[in-house]
Amino acid sequence: MAAADVQQRPVEEAAPALPDYLTNPNAVLGDKEAKWRYGRAPDYTKTRKVYAETKQKTHEAGSLPQLVENLVKNWEVEASFKPDISDWRTIDTANYSFAINGGEAEGAEAMLKVGTYNAVIAPNEYYSPEYSDFASSHKTFKRMMPTFAWEVLEVYSGPPTVSFRWRHWGIMKNDYVGFNNKGEKVTAKAHGGSIDIQGVTVATVNDKVQLREVRTWFDPMDMFRQIAPHGVVSKENKLAHVSPADALDEAQAGVKVPEEQELPDATVQSKEEFERTIAEIDKKRAEGQRAEDVPDGHVDVSGAQGDVGACPFMAGATR
Repeated sequence: MAAADVQQRPVEEAAPALPDYLTNPNAVLGDKEAKWRYGRAPDYTKTRKVYAETKQKTHEAGSLPQLVENLVKNWEVEASFKPDISDWRTIDTANYSFAINGGEAEGAEAMLKVGTYNAVIAPNEYYSPEYSDFASSHKTFKRMMPTFAWEVLEVYSGPPTVSFRWRHWGIMKNDYVGFNNKGEKVTAKAHGGSIDIQGVTVATVNDKVQLREVRTWFDPMDMFRQIAPHGVVSKENKLAHVSPADALDEAQAGVKVPEEQELPDATVQSKEEFERTIAEIDKKRAEGQRAEDVPDGHVDVSGAQGDVGACPFMAGATR
């Protein structure tokens, strides 16, 4: 048989590599060129530890639920700690929008301005974004519940439209102090128990598996019912000349930031605590103990993806 008659098998095109924010829940924490809200990337080691110890689901490495979970965790880090939207790698900047419970969709700028808490909670008898700002919202929720772990429970559909059910949980370590829809300061005593909420999100992604339209449904009152399970709270009028953040500092005087908190965070730490945290993070990274490394309880599939072409996320995102 002549050599010319031998038909060579066509060379298969290499499948695209998965973005690191799909394979590693801490990928964006390693973005050294990004601008970080407090000068350093936060250390999520303790939150990831709580996740590993108390999660309800263990997803197979490289599975769609795990990839979705990693994407959202990296998005949450960027939304909370990257003040420059151009540094966000998890969103399709030009087409990104976020909406809660069927409300008006808004862009990333709105969330950056008011903070992630104010962006998702409607005014109610316990809390109101109308009487809170970025700093005071962090003082209200992060001092009360220093770690707020997150996981995907189920994925109902794959890309380009991904729908999934999620769980968000933590422990009420300190008193809840916030301002309600009447401008009253509301206090609920810490009970040391868990706060556990669930919701559903439907999100579209582009061919880079970046978030575009994100629509979330959950009952924020479920969280407040768990904060004050017996409805026992104290209410008092806030002094008109005091900012929300200053009023909370006064009400929470003496409250130390629990060590589980994702730090650094100048809104919830004293100056001394903040400076000490910066020094500790710099020391850890100088010693090679990077906060962005994958902690126990997570599986890094970036180096062992096997048949990347079979990945349910990349295959669907390009449809």
